Order: sequence, then C-alpha cells, then structure tokens
Amino acid sequence: MTTIKKPFFIVNPKSYLYGNDVIKLAKITDELAKKFELDCLFTSQLIDIPSIKKETSNLIITAQHMDSLYPGRGMGKVLPEALQANGVQAVVLNHAENPLSVSILDKSIRRAKELGILSIVCSDTSAQCSAIAELHPDMMICEPTSSIGTGNISNDAYITETTNAVHSIDNNILIMQAAGVSTGKDVTKVLELGADGTGGTSGIIKSQDWAKKLTEMMSSMIKYREKM
Repeated sequence: MTTIKKPFFIVNPKSYLYGNDVIKLAKITDELAKKFELDCLFTSQLIDIPSIKKETSNLIITAQHMDSLYPGRGMGKVLPEALQANGVQAVVLNHAENPLSVSILDKSIRRAKELGILSIVCSDTSAQCSAIAELHPDMMICEPTSSIGTGNISNDAYITETTNAVHSIDNNILIMQAAGVSTGKDVTKVLELGADGTGGTSGIIKSQDWAKKLTEMMSSMIKYREKM
C-alpha cells in the first residue's frame, strides 16, 4: 500500500474534465508534484486512468469510486481488481455526489484494504465523521456538503471539531479539509487548524491558468511544511 507523507495535496477534477483536458491537468500537476516534492493524489474519470498513468510518474493515481464486488457477476460495477491492474493506488468513497450506505461503505473499505488500495472516505457532519472513523479508512475528507464548490472554506470550528472527532476514534486516519479551498491562504489555514492535507476541484479547474493556481496552492503547502 502507498505511504502518504504529510502534508499532501489532492486534485479532483470530478466530471469537469476528461480526455485531453484532464491529461493536460495531470501532466501539470505531475511536474509540480515533482518540483515541490509533494505527495499528490489525482482523480479522474475511470476511462482516463490508464492514459494518466502512462503520461505521469509522480502522482498517486486515484479512482473516484469503487464497488465492493469480486470478479464474476456485476454488470456496470467498478471492479477493484480492474482498478488495481491499471495502476490505481487510492479510491475516493462516499462523496456527497455519490453517497454510499454504511454497509456498502464498510465492504468497500475492506475490499480496498485487501488489494492494498488506499481508502479515502468523505464525510459531512462531526457525527458522520465519528461513525465513519469506526470503519478505519486510511484517509478521510471532512467537508460540509453545503460548502463544496462554493469557494468558501469550512469555518474554524468545523475543521477543529471534525478533525478531533476522527482522531478520537483512530489517530492513524489522515484527514483532508478541502471544501471551498481555492487559494494559497486557504491551504495554509486548514493545515494550521490540523488537517494533514488539502486540495481542490472548482478552485483549480475554473482558474484561467492551472499551473499558476496549483503553484500558488502547493507553494503555500511547502512553506507550511518548512515550519513543521
């Protein structure tokens, strides 16, 4: 299983980008991850994963979803072994835009562990964070659904409360606070409040200059790391 060094970054294009555009962003991210010596997770549409894997060498290739099935029946499902065979090292589960039941989430986390794939689970409220922490995923993204894509980061109380809620259950879970994060200042703030990593979607995708925006955010992470 891939080992993540703190602080770390995630670029999550969701369904905004595909094909040549997402590969372009991946290559920019790859170059900057190498330059700044940062562990950087990069998600994409499943069909683009092989191309991104081929075109990059410094990214932690991350699937946006995975099902808990085993090889065999499962038409239309995302087979964990197929992800692993194509170089996927991590998977995001239970995003607000693709929620899972507790039962399915538990099975999916277990399947990921079986194959050495990092499980990254999204959660909303402090109570949800505590409940999901009991399933012991490798990482969690704590973000209020109402703040996703707004450009407004979570307030200080939310970041502190959810981080403490997770770590009171399992201190080994790495925590991302990324809702609304879109500037270098945002990156610094969430890290200072206890997050292990951060990143973004719309704040990066909607920027007119992807390289400039990523440089701004990643360089802030480096400055924070140097003070650790």
